[in-house]
Amino acid sequence: MIKKIIVTLCLIFVSATAANAYQLLSSKELGRNDAKNQTVVVKCTTDTGKVSSQTCTLRRYAKCTGNGSNKKCNGWQPWQDLRNPGKKYSDWRSAASACCRAKGLR
Repeated sequence: MIKKIIVTLCLIFVSATAANAYQLLSSKELGRNDAKNQTVVVKCTTDTGKVSSQTCTLRRYAKCTGNGSNKKCNGWQPWQDLRNPGKKYSDWRSAASACCRAKGLR
C-alpha cells in the first residue's frame, strides 16, 4: 500500500514538473560596440514527453553606446519569440513555454 502511494506521488510530481518540457538546444550572445543580442533556441516536446522537431527561437537585445571603457548599455530589453515578435516576456523560459504552447506542444 505504501509503495503504491509513493509511486502515485512520484507520478504526480513528474507530471507537475514536466509542464514546461522544452529542451534547450543553444544559447549565444552576439554584438559589438553599439548593440548586443542574446538568442536561445529550444526544442518543444509532445504531450507524451517525446522531443518534437519543432523549435522556438527567442531573442533579446541590449542597446549600448560608446567603446571600450566608455561603453554604456541600458540593460536588456524583454525576450521576444521571433515567430511573434510583438509579444514580450520577462525571461526566456516563459517565452519558450508560450511559443511551444502556441504550436500545440509543451
